[in-house]
Amino acid sequence: MFERRTEPRMLCADLVEVRWKDPGGKPRRAVANLEDISLSGACVQVDLQIPLGVEVTINYPKGEFSGTVRYCHFREIGYFVGLQFEEGCKWSSKSFKPMHLLDPRTLVKKHPDRVKPSRFNVAPGAQS
Repeated sequence: MFERRTEPRMLCADLVEVRWKDPGGKPRRAVANLEDISLSGACVQVDLQIPLGVEVTINYPKGEFSGTVRYCHFREIGYFVGLQFEEGCKWSSKSFKPMHLLDPRTLVKKHPDRVKPSRFNVAPGAQS
């Protein structure tokens, strides 16, 4: 899968409230688990499906982020909703630091021996 992000994604876990309007215009809200966050977007896990293109607001104790749904995938434990923040709405750990926040790049730096090299399919007889 092609990675389109231009900035690092931070793994996290924190409960936030998300708000949006359903296709009929009815206001909806749910408690969500914030799964990951980056400068320009986030992924939340919710119990309800949120349609693509819908504007969603993530509320946290001292503010909010607004964004648009870019994907909504159901997995065994709920819907994972990818949000792209609105223009001018950027996340930083100074404005909001989720309860559990991890930069996966630090794991690679601490344990480079645990990172497995990429595997390439080599045609039979093409090995040197």
